[in-house]
Amino acid sequence: MDGHDWTDDRAIRRALDWPFEGLRESVENGRLWWPEWGKWPSSARAREETLRDIVSRAPKLIPLIAHRYLPEQPHEAGNPVFSIYGIDAIHYGANLNDYFEREFTGWNSKPWPAQIKYIPFWSELVERFAQDRNNS
Repeated sequence: MDGHDWTDDRAIRRALDWPFEGLRESVENGRLWWPEWGKWPSSARAREETLRDIVSRAPKLIPLIAHRYLPEQPHEAGNPVFSIYGIDAIHYGANLNDYFEREFTGWNSKPWPAQIKYIPFWSELVERFAQDRNNS
């Protein structure tokens, strides 16, 4: 599995935009709209603006490999690694060290810790995706 080419500005921009673009597509497909975001806007532009505002307040995500991301906040050790593919959002590591072990030995190669650090918005996305998956 290859990492991102940090010398290619366009590729990095695509990687940075990937989480938002996947969420935007999920909104437009009617698969994502949380009640606390208010009434469903009638126009695609208004929905995108609302989503952009919400995501802009979430910690930024640093691309690692493929669609694996490390949140840049809080600025401390121990942030989880997320796999973000549209609304398909899961933890891929309890922290960066745990992520690398799981990425190269298997996602469920060892027990998950009882608690993983909460990251605003992104952890909520993981929790809600898990609920939706379990209710399907």
